[in-house]
Amino acid sequence: MDLGGAMRALRAADEALPQAEEHAAQLARQVKAEARARVEQARAELHRAIVAEYRAGARQVDLVKRTGYSRERVRQILRAGGVEAD
Repeated sequence: MDLGGAMRALRAADEALPQAEEHAAQLARQVKAEARARVEQARAELHRAIVAEYRAGARQVDLVKRTGYSRERVRQILRAGGVEAD
C-alpha cells in the first residue's frame, strides 16, 4: 500500500471509531439491563421461597442463618409476603 492509501485507511478507521464505541456502549447497557432483570427475578424467587418455607414451619432464625440476611430483612420479606413473623 502506498502512503496515500495508508493515510486514507487510517482516516477511515479513525472516523469509524466513535461509531464502534457507541455501539459497544449500547451493547454494554443492554447486557447490564438484562443482568439487572435476572437479579431482580432471582431475588423475587428467593423471597417467595423464604415465605413458603416460613409458612411450612421454618423458624425465622433458621431462615436468617440459611440466607445470610439479617433478622430484620427476613422479617421485611415475610411481611411483604403477607406473613407476620414472630
